[in-house]
Amino acid sequence: MRLAGERGGEGANLSMCSRPRGLYKARVSDLLELAKIARELAAAFRQSPRRHGDRKRRRGHSVWSRGVHGHRPHYAARGRRLRIRGLLETLGGRRRQERRGDAEPRRGGDARWPWNDRSFRKAFAIQAPSQVPLKQGRSLMDWIRLTKSGKDLTGLKGRLIEVTEEELKKHNKKDDCWICIRGFVYNVSPYMEYHPGGEDELMRAAGSDGTELFDQVHRWVNYESMLKECLVGRMAIKPAVLKDYREEEKKVLNGMLPKSQVTDTLAKEGPSYPSYDWFQTNSLVTIAIYTKQKDINLDSIIVDHQDDSFRAETIIKDCLYLIHIGLSHEVQEDFSVRVVESVGKIEIVLKKKENTSWDFLGHPLENHNSLIPRKDTGLYYRKCQLISKENVTHDTRLFCLMLPPSTHLQVPIGQHVYLKLPITGTEIVKPYTPVSGSLLSEFKEPVLPNNKYIYFLIKIYHTGLFTPELDRLQIGDFVSVSSPEGNFKISKFQELEDLFLLAAGTGFTPMVKILNYALTDIPSLRKVKLMFFNKTEDDIIWRSQLEKLAFKDKRLDVEFVLSAPISEWNGKQGHISPALLSEFLKRNLDKSKVLVCICGPVPFTEQGVRLLQDLNFSKNEIHSFTA
Repeated sequence: MRLAGERGGEGANLSMCSRPRGLYKARVSDLLELAKIARELAAAFRQSPRRHGDRKRRRGHSVWSRGVHGHRPHYAARGRRLRIRGLLETLGGRRRQERRGDAEPRRGGDARWPWNDRSFRKAFAIQAPSQVPLKQGRSLMDWIRLTKSGKDLTGLKGRLIEVTEEELKKHNKKDDCWICIRGFVYNVSPYMEYHPGGEDELMRAAGSDGTELFDQVHRWVNYESMLKECLVGRMAIKPAVLKDYREEEKKVLNGMLPKSQVTDTLAKEGPSYPSYDWFQTNSLVTIAIYTKQKDINLDSIIVDHQDDSFRAETIIKDCLYLIHIGLSHEVQEDFSVRVVESVGKIEIVLKKKENTSWDFLGHPLENHNSLIPRKDTGLYYRKCQLISKENVTHDTRLFCLMLPPSTHLQVPIGQHVYLKLPITGTEIVKPYTPVSGSLLSEFKEPVLPNNKYIYFLIKIYHTGLFTPELDRLQIGDFVSVSSPEGNFKISKFQELEDLFLLAAGTGFTPMVKILNYALTDIPSLRKVKLMFFNKTEDDIIWRSQLEKLAFKDKRLDVEFVLSAPISEWNGKQGHISPALLSEFLKRNLDKSKVLVCICGPVPFTEQGVRLLQDLNFSKNEIHSFTA
């Protein structure tokens, strides 16, 4: 999976007065269009309505709002320079890609705009195969301006309504198109001409629930932000008759629903359906979750509580068991989580703010006490604080984020999360794989508890959209982090004897935790081999740590392969190929259990998987990390 940043180029760090590299052969039409974008951006700054709100809220819009209307005037000029410079660099990066031969073929119409550069497309999850030319004035920035214009995009004059299935079905035409996504209904008719995938793609979900279709294409796109001005309301749901919790909890074990309230589908699960209970002392409240599974660990439970809202997600195979309660009394921020793996029991211990007896735990919130397929659940975010940022290579940083004290979250090996930032008034989301703070224990100074800090190795693409904003964050700023996702199963390591890792560039990120786990927790392991592809020596992430780890543990072999080395380089050269792999992928024994993990840019990963199949590795012996 290419999880450490969007594809960019080697964009120069330019000022407005310098001549951007890559524009020497630019077409006049491109430059004219670029000038138009600059004028439109400047106009957007002048016309942007003045924002009001508390200090924290305005902080997230510092370049967009502060300074434009009298607050710190120098920020406005700097903001324009940054935005226009980014556009110039994107166009310059495009030219360099064309000269190298790895740019996509140009298309007519809007395809020449910088919004259609790969870095922009990836940031907004626009898939190239389904992209269609947009009309003039129908770019992403045009859509953002329209949503901020105050125009009624729903046709309901600001009212929010409950929408029945019958009502939703009536709105199935291009000029009257309503779509439901995760229980919320949007009038997408105004967005038709702005949708990069074309009108026909949106019409596939017209008058119906488009959640599954949306998830297939770009599940992690922040549609709530993009379509917030198009919100019609919520789907009308026939409410379940909920008894008073105080009365109900006298009749049953506190968290266990009576059989009559369990749906027929879930009732068929029998004893495997999870449940919960709670009990208390003078100072503590313990919530016990009975998963009825034996492969539960601390990675399986995610807990968030804010104010009186308590949320606990338990990952059970391909489903998520949710406890979502408005607590009846206040509790302190910090809490503890304990797992009894032998019986699949999870205990969450909350500290009361006041030593009083609770009559009941609280009232149910949305989807409380439900078992939901993970593919049908939305992403839940919490705000994490940037604690440190250090250079690893010339363009790669190690970011350390601190979880809120009211959150328990441990990302399983091989899984990723999504980072979310507001950029030009829109929330942009990108996937990244967390890493360990280091490959070696002696590098971990000072020692930080793993359950409160998340590390990311992220390459900064100066021609990109997301990573430059991330790199500009100051220590103490906040980033929204989602719950983890991914299909890698740690059970793949059972009785494993040979482990081969193929990584290109920042595709090294999922290999970090795999290396740490493999060398410490797989007793059957005989050999681990990492082949690490990069362009130059300066691009190799944690080279010294990898070499020290290989010296320390003789089971590990590391080979570096460079595509553009200097003449003094004595190691291997080139790109992934049958010759390199056939020599590298030698089993310890003919019938030894083997696993090959591969991660990097999409072309690297796809070609690597084909070569592995040609070398007679089975599907079960290959795992590719892909976004």
